[in-house]
Amino acid sequence: IFLPAPTQLSQDQLEAEERLRAQKSYSTALVSSLREPPPYGHRKGWVPRSLADFGDGGAFPEIHVAQFPLEMGRKKKTSNALAVQVDAEGKIKYDAIARQGQGKDKVIFSKYTDLLPKEVLNEDTPELQKPDEEAVKEITEKTRAALEKQVSQKIAAAMPVRAADKQAPAQYIRYTPSQQGVAFNSGAKQRVIRMVEMQKDPMEPPRFKINKKIPRGPPSPPAPVMHSPSRKMTVKEQQEWKIPPCISNWKNAKGYTIPLDKRLAADGRGLQTVHINENFAKLAEALYIADRKAREAVEMRAQVEKKMAQKEKEKKEEKLRELAQMARDRRAGIKSHGDKGGEDGEARERDEIRHDRRKERQHDRNISRAAPDKRSKLQRDQERDVSELIALGMPNPRSSSEAQYDQRLFNQSKGMDSGFAGGEDETYNVYDQPFRSGRDMASNIYRPSKNIDKDAYTDDLDTLMHNSRFAPGKEFSGADHGQRREGPVQFEEDPFGLDKFLEEAKQHGGSKRPSTSSRSKDDYHDKKRRKE
Repeated sequence: IFLPAPTQLSQDQLEAEERLRAQKSYSTALVSSLREPPPYGHRKGWVPRSLADFGDGGAFPEIHVAQFPLEMGRKKKTSNALAVQVDAEGKIKYDAIARQGQGKDKVIFSKYTDLLPKEVLNEDTPELQKPDEEAVKEITEKTRAALEKQVSQKIAAAMPVRAADKQAPAQYIRYTPSQQGVAFNSGAKQRVIRMVEMQKDPMEPPRFKINKKIPRGPPSPPAPVMHSPSRKMTVKEQQEWKIPPCISNWKNAKGYTIPLDKRLAADGRGLQTVHINENFAKLAEALYIADRKAREAVEMRAQVEKKMAQKEKEKKEEKLRELAQMARDRRAGIKSHGDKGGEDGEARERDEIRHDRRKERQHDRNISRAAPDKRSKLQRDQERDVSELIALGMPNPRSSSEAQYDQRLFNQSKGMDSGFAGGEDETYNVYDQPFRSGRDMASNIYRPSKNIDKDAYTDDLDTLMHNSRFAPGKEFSGADHGQRREGPVQFEEDPFGLDKFLEEAKQHGGSKRPSTSSRSKDDYHDKKRRKE
């Protein structure tokens, strides 16, 4: 059976025919011509495929095929798959994955050969030489300029008001238009264009929003993992990698019957060997050595003490022997060398005493030369006791580093430690005697010094000193005129007899008068008895 020839070609046949026709046209034509769609009425079996088939126009509605003139409406397929790249030896470059998104000049190690050290065949290679001074200065200047530019931009951006940026110099460009003629370009064949940077207002607010979060750049590529070539596993390795099932000592959800030997084997007690740490032996040895050293030190110390005691004993015996020999010689009347040594010692002591007395005399001469009027006072008050100084009215003795106390203040049964007279608060006998009593003390305290009031009273000072300061100018009526006092006003101890009154009140404290409340209670009980 012979089938008739198909009237319409399939899509694949149409594409193959179109490809052959394009190759023929490319191979035969010397000059490329514009491809245009066939005229209207001759488009039977023609399908537009490329952009040139549309002829800068739209789609053909009479051809019922998906058409995308000028790639309009076509969905762009985005894929992150990388194109396969091959190196000079024809091997696939797998490091393209690590280089994705990185700079072209970034050094990335991704091959086994990168781990091998390079052999230096020639030390005079220009790549291995240090840069000269000019190159170093040039790179340093470029780095400094780049850093200054960044810093100046940051500082200028932070300042509220800044000066206008410096404009770049003008550039002159020679322009030759493609359309030549009298009608074009005012008849000129060339033009010179002056390119100037536009002035920027420093006070102008920013035109665009720059506070958007920009996604970060790609991170550093991952470190390449170099795998050794794979090899087949042996039966022994497979058995070593075989992990036994876990046997729990607490749970058995599936209810397996596990023998005790298997359970103990799984527990691993038999596999454990007791290992004693070597530090125990080190500690024991250190303790033994320390004990031995301590014993040796104690024994050596005892020997040294014994030797020192022996030497001390020998010295004492030698000294006693010398004394006995000196006594015997003195008794026999022989002048020995030891007497001479004794006389030298006595002479040395006498010299020391002379030196001390000479220093004391020098000290006295210095005092008399510095302050002649204070010499007798210093000598008189030098050896006085604190109690004598207080009694003489000089409570401020010479300052010394040791604390000095009046011995009369100690071991006293009176004062604050007497317990307030056995707990009685009414009696006020804290002080048993007046402080600094005596006529001399009172006169020293209340008599002014020689020249203290001379500026205030001038000529009347002598009359004030001769008159009694404490005598009243106008006496009271009924006062005792015969008694005179020298010193401050003294009061009598108990002019109203309060102490005697309080003592009597304490003695009769047991017989108290009945209070009104007790009387009312007694009256109430008497009335109750009468009613009964």
